[in-house]
Amino acid sequence: MILRARGLCRLTPHRACESPRAFSIQSPDSSRLQLCPEIVESTASSCPSDTIALSFFLWEIVREQQAVGCSVKAQTFMVLIRVYWRGNFYGRALEAFDEMIKQNYVPNTYARNMVLDILFKVHHFDVALKFFRDTRFPNFISYNIVLSNLCKSSDWLGARDVIREMVKKGFHLNTGSFSVVLDCFCKAGRLMELLQLLALMIVSGKQLTVAIWTILIESLCQAGQVDRASTLLGKMVEHGCSPTVMTYTSLIRGLFQAQKFNEVSMLLETMISNKCSPDLVFYNVLIDCFSKARRFDDAIDVFLCLGDSRLHPDAYTLSSLICTLCSSGKLRLLPKLIAGLDVTADLVACNSLINGLCKAGFPFEAVEAFVNMVNMGFSPDNYSYAGLLNGLCMSGSIENAVNVYNTIVVNNPNVDAYVHTVILNGLVKRRRYHMAIRLFRKAALQNYCLDVVSYTIAINGLFRGHRFDEAWHLFEQMKHFDIVPNLYTYNVMLSGSCLARDMGAVKQLLKEMEIAGVDMDHTSFNVIICLLIKLHRYNSALLLCRRMCDLGMVPNRITCSLLLDGLVNISVEELYDLYPKLAYDFKNPSFVDNSPSDLQSDLLVCSAN
Repeated sequence: MILRARGLCRLTPHRACESPRAFSIQSPDSSRLQLCPEIVESTASSCPSDTIALSFFLWEIVREQQAVGCSVKAQTFMVLIRVYWRGNFYGRALEAFDEMIKQNYVPNTYARNMVLDILFKVHHFDVALKFFRDTRFPNFISYNIVLSNLCKSSDWLGARDVIREMVKKGFHLNTGSFSVVLDCFCKAGRLMELLQLLALMIVSGKQLTVAIWTILIESLCQAGQVDRASTLLGKMVEHGCSPTVMTYTSLIRGLFQAQKFNEVSMLLETMISNKCSPDLVFYNVLIDCFSKARRFDDAIDVFLCLGDSRLHPDAYTLSSLICTLCSSGKLRLLPKLIAGLDVTADLVACNSLINGLCKAGFPFEAVEAFVNMVNMGFSPDNYSYAGLLNGLCMSGSIENAVNVYNTIVVNNPNVDAYVHTVILNGLVKRRRYHMAIRLFRKAALQNYCLDVVSYTIAINGLFRGHRFDEAWHLFEQMKHFDIVPNLYTYNVMLSGSCLARDMGAVKQLLKEMEIAGVDMDHTSFNVIICLLIKLHRYNSALLLCRRMCDLGMVPNRITCSLLLDGLVNISVEELYDLYPKLAYDFKNPSFVDNSPSDLQSDLLVCSAN
């Protein structure tokens, strides 16, 4: 049974008047409670909800049926399961389902769908998937429940497999299901799968909704195909779909990332002329984008527009504003800018200030802000401690940072993984690799909360400390502990393997990435190209560089310089004739990523030797 096998009956808090066990199916002789109108009225009036009161009467009906010798029908249990399911009393619903099976009834697909939904909602994904596979006759709703929950958990591979199975069995997805899966593919950065599913949707005769147009525009922007996204906005209007503020937000963010500021201005004018009112998210994105583009005055002007729009800034708004003011050297304007606004000096705002100061390169001010926060009576949380540790590391107070960290974990061994990550990252950035590894191993030994980012930073420290074998051992160890490597992890491993000039390890990692469905990004390409240059395999490096450009990514400036320096047997003009797209990227600095990773910088230094 589901309850006994998984202990799910403990998932719902016990309340005296909601528990069916108080009125469970039993013979009349074993009952100690003799009902009367007064008891019924008292019980019903004390129930906190109509759902619980109804379940009370339903269980009494079941009991009375047995008392007069009537068998309890399956439909009775169906009603009980549905009542509990609708009332969010999931443990009780599962009890009713198990009781139904005890009475030798075989639950139909509708009953199993309710239980399937419950299992997902109580976060028993593996149990839910097994329960789904054990359903003899799953219907569209069964598949849709699984599909939506896989998308919620960002399992795009699982969602893709379920869609294929649905199509194979003749089920037709509705527009809502298409939207959910397309959004999942978009968030996972899977443009190819998104376009394939979109094609299936169009072939199936479904119309594109505003939400689906927006998802497609967002995906193209994420892939760096901003021109196509802009064209798509025009087609969206031609097909009679009016863009929403979410649509404009996605495209404007993409235009900023592509540094197409003139088009941003035109799009803003179009948005205003179409009477599309900006929301707080839109303003937050604008402030953040202007700040990253170092157009600080524009970012401040956008913040000032909030008052005219009668919108109140949230923690993200304050964080972006603080970062803008710090970067522009205008932090003194903060009190004046927020004066008269509905801004509460709460813990979130204090944390935004501390972390904003760190990001802007003001570590001493960040530590001072932490002290002021404590003096104001706020109790620091994980983000507060992370900001303090980051500020101490950035200011060079390594010993103080380590002492504070040790105090934190002694007082709170269950501190969030983010705190461990911050101290490890701070030490690695200050080139205190061995100290970082000692702290990591101590944290692992004490069974502290460590996530994929913590492991990745520790691996980074080992590589940068030239402890290559230990780095590989830790990489295998994290997989053994079911901590799944992400793209950043693989990039660190690729960079470290290239630093060690281990081409075999690079090939192994690329194969693992392909199996795991992790695509290479510009960092992956850059470090491998640098390794090929170091090994004097210039033609292979050039071909890989061309493939990188064909995928919409560009090499950074140092990679381009090394590649051109290595091509001694070919002139720059001949190179441009052979690879015009590559030449265009080389000639235009605005299209070239100018920030190689720390590990790649180490690799480049070695390649010069």
